[in-house]
Parts: sequence; structure tokens; C-alpha cells
Amino acid sequence: MPSTLYMKNIIAGYGDVAIVRNVSIAVDKGEIVAIVGPNGSGKSTLLKCLLGFARLFQGQVFYQGRDVTGMASYRLINQGIGYVPQINNVFPNLTIPENLDMGAYHRKGKNSIKTGMKEIYEMFPELEERKNSLAGNLSGGERQMLAIARAMMPQPQVLLLDEPLASLSPKPSSVILSKLTKIKESGMAIIIVEQNVKKALSISKRGYVLVEGICAMEGDSELLFSQEGSRQQYLGL
Repeated sequence: MPSTLYMKNIIAGYGDVAIVRNVSIAVDKGEIVAIVGPNGSGKSTLLKCLLGFARLFQGQVFYQGRDVTGMASYRLINQGIGYVPQINNVFPNLTIPENLDMGAYHRKGKNSIKTGMKEIYEMFPELEERKNSLAGNLSGGERQMLAIARAMMPQPQVLLLDEPLASLSPKPSSVILSKLTKIKESGMAIIIVEQNVKKALSISKRGYVLVEGICAMEGDSELLFSQEGSRQQYLGL
């Protein structure tokens, strides 16, 4: 059975410069996969090339067994791939429900949108408590929850997150990780790019370690974290 999302032999970057070189990753239904490594190793570029935000020089992308290489980002979202960028991931001058509406554009009918809102508030009761607030007035953790919630409104099968814990203190970081674990348990496939190696590997089943644009290591997250040599050489732990 094919992986939910499989990126094969990816070479990607910006302009004429390749940042990621010959990297392959896969994620299955009900699984969290972490992409970790030093700054500048190409982690975010790998996600961005899938959605056309970075240049894909070579390689293939398969979603549910179908080749979607080069497909426009809006079509990928409609197909079931959700994306949460690191920055500018909410509309600060809109309320929480208005932000969620922006993610529900392909849902058909008001009842479908209403059902989606209900499901989101069940997963994120913190957002329902502040639903009359502008996104710009939320805390960092609340904004990140809203960004994830908005990406879930189109009912994706895969959720891609770029540095979801960036600039968050330990408590909201733990809340976000708990939410992602619950989302995974619903059957969604999740890829998380994260600078906080320890936290990313703590919730993921498998991990890929990128160093200078190549995949230096991959495997079971517990094994990656337990190998002292790799922790010091590649992960800075």
C-alpha cells in the first residue's frame, strides 16, 4: 500500500541554487514524521517545494499513490494537503471564526462549514473561548492553534507544519504537541519541520535528519534520539 505522501529524490531550492539534494521522505496515515536538523539544512525548503513556494529542480511527489509533482498549491489543498507556514499564518485583523471561514472555502454549504467549526472547537476549546477576539490579539500559542485549525478546515489527509513551536515558551509548546498527537490519532498523516529536536522526536514515530541539504540519518525517532553520536554530531544534543 503506498504511503499517504511520498517525496522521492527531491532536489529543490531558490533561483538556480539547490538547497535540498536527493532527499526522499514518506508519511503514512495516522503517523507523525519529524524533519529535523541545523538551521539552513533545507528542512523548510523541502516542504515549500511541494507547494510551489520553492523551486523543484528534480524529483517526484506522490499523494495517495498519484503523481502530483508540480501541481498548483490550491489544487493540492483541495486534494487534501494542509500547510501551516512558520510566519504570516493567520489573518490578524479577522476574528477566529473569520479566520476559520478563510480555510473553509471549498466546503459546500453552510451546514458543512458549521460542522467543521464544531469539530474544530471540540479539538481546540481554547479557540471557542476566545472566538470573538481578533487573531492579532491572541497569544503566540493561541495563534498557532488557530493556524493549525484553519489548515484543518478543508479536511486534509496530510498536514504539513513548518516550525510550529518557533518562539513559543515551554507550556504552549506542550499544548501544541498534545493537539498534534490527538490530530494524528484521528488518522491524519503529519509532517513536522522543527528546530526543537527533542520535542519533535518525542511525538513522532520516525524522523529524518537533514544536514547541509542531504538526509544524513533517518529512522525510528526513539532510536535517533538514543544514539549519542548522532545526537552530538547532527542534532546538537
